[in-house]
Amino acid sequence: MKKFFEKFSIHFILIAVSLLSIFPFIWLISTSLKGPDENIFAYPPTIIPTDFTWANYSGVWDKVDFIGYFINSMIVAGGTVILNLILSAMAGYPLARMEFKGKKIAFFSILATIMIPFQVIMLPVYLITLKLHLVDSVNNLAGYIGLIMPFAVSAFGIFLMRQAFLGIPREMEEAAIVDGCSVWQLFTKVLIPMVKPSLAVLAVFTFIGSWGEFLWPSIVLTKEAMYTLPVGVNNLQGMFSSNWRFIAAGSILSTIPILIFFLAMQRYFISGENEGAVKG
Repeated sequence: MKKFFEKFSIHFILIAVSLLSIFPFIWLISTSLKGPDENIFAYPPTIIPTDFTWANYSGVWDKVDFIGYFINSMIVAGGTVILNLILSAMAGYPLARMEFKGKKIAFFSILATIMIPFQVIMLPVYLITLKLHLVDSVNNLAGYIGLIMPFAVSAFGIFLMRQAFLGIPREMEEAAIVDGCSVWQLFTKVLIPMVKPSLAVLAVFTFIGSWGEFLWPSIVLTKEAMYTLPVGVNNLQGMFSSNWRFIAAGSILSTIPILIFFLAMQRYFISGENEGAVKG
């Protein structure tokens, strides 16, 4: 009986915390489905709409270039994910397997950058981007590069990949070398396939972070044709005099790609997180 009450209390707390965490998202969905005659700020809040409608979704879709925003976000998020996977793996491998002077200093210096918020370095990064003409006022390609490059690699990604490579037995490398593999073949054909779960975890976190990034795009973007989804959804406030039904619908639509991407990578996610926890 004691164990039953312990498990019940733990599950009750977890369910309560989960409901508390998910309530804003539920309220957002509810708001996006409410018609113009229903008060979205009623107290107590009504979760189930009385004036149910899909018009808010079609209204957002028709009145803004949602497809354009979506394409921009996909290009930026896709480029950021690809660069993070390549650069993090290439940086994590030598930190895990190769011996060179200053290795520990380099590793701890990379880790130290995790404590520096992006807002601290945002001004110098913006000035560099401006000097290199990597803003959307030049051309679309330069604009995409300016959005991607500041987030092309992260200390978290390098750390995660280093831990993944450390979890691979050295015997695997020695056997590959005996079979005649070069260092590059060992890296690409033997080790990379073995750390796919960690690459999946890094891809998920990078995609979520890049897809939802608002501050940097809102600073460097000047042309509406280059807006990403977060910037475009935020622009709804001015275009429709803060029509919160449209804003809620736009926000829900912008989260769908994240859910799809996470579900597609879910089978790798748990095992990849466990691999990243291997001690170094």
